[in-house]
Amino acid sequence: MSAEAGAPSRTWLVDRGGERLDLFLSEHEPDLSRAFLQRLIRSGQVTLNGATAKPSTRLKLGDEIALHIPPPTALELLPETIPLNIVFEDSDVLVIDKPAGLVVHPAPGHAGGTLVNAVLAHCPDLGGIGGTMRPGIVHRLDKDTSGLMVVAKNARAQERLAGQFKRREVMKAYLALVHGRLEPSQGTIRGAIGRDRLHRQQMAVVGTGGKEAITHYQVRERFAGPLGHFTLLEAQPETGRSHQIRVHFAALGHPVAGDRVYGPRAKGLAVARQFLHAHVLGFRLPSTGEWREFRSPLPQELDQVLRRLQSSPLSLT
Repeated sequence: MSAEAGAPSRTWLVDRGGERLDLFLSEHEPDLSRAFLQRLIRSGQVTLNGATAKPSTRLKLGDEIALHIPPPTALELLPETIPLNIVFEDSDVLVIDKPAGLVVHPAPGHAGGTLVNAVLAHCPDLGGIGGTMRPGIVHRLDKDTSGLMVVAKNARAQERLAGQFKRREVMKAYLALVHGRLEPSQGTIRGAIGRDRLHRQQMAVVGTGGKEAITHYQVRERFAGPLGHFTLLEAQPETGRSHQIRVHFAALGHPVAGDRVYGPRAKGLAVARQFLHAHVLGFRLPSTGEWREFRSPLPQELDQVLRRLQSSPLSLT
């Protein structure tokens, strides 16, 4: 496959030599995996000084790189009868309390059984709203994060909700249990997030090439006992980067309990997945502009973890 005609998606002039082409692109496109970028290079979607190159090609000072990102291949989205916990619904939006384990939208290797498939069964006219691969989706939660999400039911609602997210007018609050005794009791974490240079499937706080990320937090309760030291907190992400809360607290040395990617195994805690729950979601209804705030109780499996910690003789507030 050759590079598409027209202007490239991205261009760079190399300001230092010796680095591999695929590593250079990974640093400058942190939201794209290195494997995906290597496929683009091999398929001719990346040119070096106007010619195709190999992922391992070593760059020289002054080289010009052009990257073409082809449009995504549309997946066939089929409605699936999957139970949905609908908290609120009007003609414009659905507010859904997503369980842990449910993927939000289809992707290569996970074409079905997603929240999008379930929403299509509930709203057959949703197809195509906001893009053929993610109809109605204006934000997302990780597979193993539970809690509140809003889905747009028409193009007007999609545009107005997306605008609120872009202007940071949406209120999002998460309950998280993290390892250790977090100090101080409230604060703000600022750390740009990009692709981890050593583990390309993970995100990390990076010095250069990342996207601005801001998370505010307030400690709810601290625990110390036979199961270890933990802190229950409420986190309010001001921005919406991939894995933001998980990455920010891991960077502080306080990873989310049960997080198998960014944290240690919580021995004895018996938490089956990451302790992260989107328990508050507030936004203005696209139809009327009325501010609405929705709340979700902690799921049973996470509530049981808290009760186990609270029963410890050394529980600390």
